[in-house]
Amino acid sequence: MTQTLVPASMDTAPRGAYFSFREPLAFRGEGFVPTAEEPFAYRFYDKNRLVLGRRMEDQLRFAACYWHSFVGDGTDPFGDASFLRPWHGAGDPMAQALHKADVAFDLFRLIGTPFFTFHDRDVAPEGATLRESNERLRRIEAVFERKMDQTGVKLLWGTANLFSNRRYMAGAATNPDPDVFAYAAAQVKNVLEMTHRLGGHNYVLWGGREGYETLLNTDLKRELAQLGRFLNLVVEHKHKIGFKGQILIEPKPAEPTKHQYDHDVATVYGFLKANGLETEVKLNLEQNHALLAGHNFEHEIALASALGIFGSIDMNRGDEMLGWDTDQFPNNLPQVALTLYEVLKAGGIGQGGLNFDAKLRRQSIDPDDLVWAHASAMDLCARALLVAEKMVQDGALQRHVQTRYQGWDSPRGRAILQGECSLETLARDVEAEGLEPQPRSSQQERLEHLVNGYI
Repeated sequence: MTQTLVPASMDTAPRGAYFSFREPLAFRGEGFVPTAEEPFAYRFYDKNRLVLGRRMEDQLRFAACYWHSFVGDGTDPFGDASFLRPWHGAGDPMAQALHKADVAFDLFRLIGTPFFTFHDRDVAPEGATLRESNERLRRIEAVFERKMDQTGVKLLWGTANLFSNRRYMAGAATNPDPDVFAYAAAQVKNVLEMTHRLGGHNYVLWGGREGYETLLNTDLKRELAQLGRFLNLVVEHKHKIGFKGQILIEPKPAEPTKHQYDHDVATVYGFLKANGLETEVKLNLEQNHALLAGHNFEHEIALASALGIFGSIDMNRGDEMLGWDTDQFPNNLPQVALTLYEVLKAGGIGQGGLNFDAKLRRQSIDPDDLVWAHASAMDLCARALLVAEKMVQDGALQRHVQTRYQGWDSPRGRAILQGECSLETLARDVEAEGLEPQPRSSQQERLEHLVNGYI
């Protein structure tokens, strides 16, 4: 197998020859040494290795996203497109969509990811009417069905783009115009049904425009009621068509909208409870969004798990020095290990997965950069999973937590939690016993040292 780096000029390569890699990347083990013939191989991602009784592939359930990898053109707030892909720019939009699908499934084949994810507008161009848009999407759906059957790649989740078109500049479900609400509902119906037909494991709602810029023109109570009704419509239709996948919300605090209604896990849980949806909807969590909300990723996963609404993960990272969504591929082993430790504590990823909602830096313009970025991230996550497995198997961290809270298993602790004590009885008992509790060390530094030892 001969593999060479691809120059930027290969952005004009004919279909079927976009990447220099020809054969799927192999697992070679930790002793792998790159060569000119094989510049990359997996050192840790052995998909059949058992991790806590499950295959590594099933523990991680990797997915590559369509939008950043094949729609993104390298544009940032201060720079024009830098990725000159053959399907960008002028030309027949459906021919470009078909070309994009060929390259996408070739990437999935090369890196060995078992799943992919998409927005409707990623895979098929928007038409002059919703009817035309849906017809185009059905054409791509037929292509996907064939390619999925040929490659064995499955759909982790689909979603509708309810934020790019100018009709959604004031939101979709929370728009002051009910006609926009109706259009968004029709768009979601189509994509949810497509996801169902393709055997998708989840359907995601990302409300990038569901928020407001100023209270001077906003009726908060009305907009929250609209959003609740919209989500109920989605859940009702899920059951009507027999979709067995999870409905997921992806929290985000800001950007592009200043005040978004799905700020973080706690906010979304309160919204779900208020609308009777806490058993119907779960969350798709992202590290970059957690960071923007003032949390770390482990917090959001642990809280979602505690509340029973943990669903799936967008596995990327943010830049702590920038206050916006940089969507970088993960490369920080300790961060990812702690993330996957929380996932394993939660019982695993379930029907969800680790979706690489991440994009190349705008100077990474070679086609092969897509292969390197995804494969490197997959290997890093596999290595982190093995670290997390050590944490679980050793049990020292969990034993410390159990010891710290063991007083709540005493008769007094159980009586308090079971509602058998009033303020009066507690006050009387404390005075009668002359109780004077003494604080105990949380031993944070020892635990941080322990974690570094696993890594």
